[in-house]
Amino acid sequence: MTAPADPRLQARSDLAWAIAVGGIGVILFVAALAFAWYYAAAIFLLFSGMLLGVALNAMTNRLGRVIDWPHPVRLIIVCLTLALLLAGVIFLFGATITDQAKVLSDTIKSQLGNVKSLLDRNGIDTSFFDFNTASATAAPDGGSTTPTQAPSHSLPSGLPSPSALASSGGAIVSQTFKLLLGTVSAVGNFFIVLFLGLAFAAQPAVYRNGLLFLAPAKFRDQATVIVDRISDTLERWLIAQITTMAAVFLVTWIGLSIIGIQSSFILGIQAGLLAFIPTVGAIIAGVIVVLASLASGWVAAASASVLFLGVHAMESYVLTPLIQRQALDIPPATLFAFQILLGIVFGIWGLTLALPLMAIAKVMIDYFKADRSTEDAAAVI
Repeated sequence: MTAPADPRLQARSDLAWAIAVGGIGVILFVAALAFAWYYAAAIFLLFSGMLLGVALNAMTNRLGRVIDWPHPVRLIIVCLTLALLLAGVIFLFGATITDQAKVLSDTIKSQLGNVKSLLDRNGIDTSFFDFNTASATAAPDGGSTTPTQAPSHSLPSGLPSPSALASSGGAIVSQTFKLLLGTVSAVGNFFIVLFLGLAFAAQPAVYRNGLLFLAPAKFRDQATVIVDRISDTLERWLIAQITTMAAVFLVTWIGLSIIGIQSSFILGIQAGLLAFIPTVGAIIAGVIVVLASLASGWVAAASASVLFLGVHAMESYVLTPLIQRQALDIPPATLFAFQILLGIVFGIWGLTLALPLMAIAKVMIDYFKADRSTEDAAAVI
């Protein structure tokens, strides 16, 4: 008579176990999201170092097809070649880059002011576009007036009072510390990424085996396949991306030089670097190129716009189908939506690294989808 109760007890036990496991899973998932939110900068920094390591390892493997030398020797050759290229660019074009960067900054600020004035004249609100709110205040009649002079704290002899000196000194020290901390942080992040990249590229097998060791033993074969596919996908994508960036830089630089745009070299550099960010990077680079070209007249601006459209068409319809399609195939709308989402949540880090993160997710989805299809086919047979 107690036999019917056993299935009910077993069902209750299974339900309680499922609820407990599900609750633990939800808690761990929320904890992982909170950890990623609070430590997003550190996580993206580590991921950037990993990408640099993958890129160096990819170039080392490509070199291995030409010369059959040990991996460390080929890595040293790659690093020395990149260092010499960077040193050569700085030596040959360092002064040009510095001068053109200053000219470009002044030109962009001037053209933004002109655009703001044009929008103001047409009755469009540009309060979000105001760069001089701190230097000018609105007059009662709607005009612009100079800032109200603060009460004078100078001594009768014309010298500033001790309180004014202390206030000015404190402001100078505060701004200096901010500048120093910002510089130290940027330099520190650069060396962290560089160290991680070199460490990953020097001993890729060690880190691969360590990552696989973290996986449970019964899932280790699947984890091995996924890790190898992710590594191969990222390597092919990075090689294709570097080729695309170099092509965008050269075409933009040469085209703007022919048109006669000032700061053509630095504009080519920024266009090549921004090509790392799909869609959004091309739009930002195009806006900068057009704004910088306005200073040379409307003809130059129109020519630069045509050049930008041509470069974008070359990137989208020539380079991507030829080299990127073999490395990574993600629908543009899906990638753009993912970029916007990560950009809103994580800022510039999420916007910049959206594509490699999407590549990793796509590899995992494709693997499990194919694995599930195989299981279903086996079940039918």
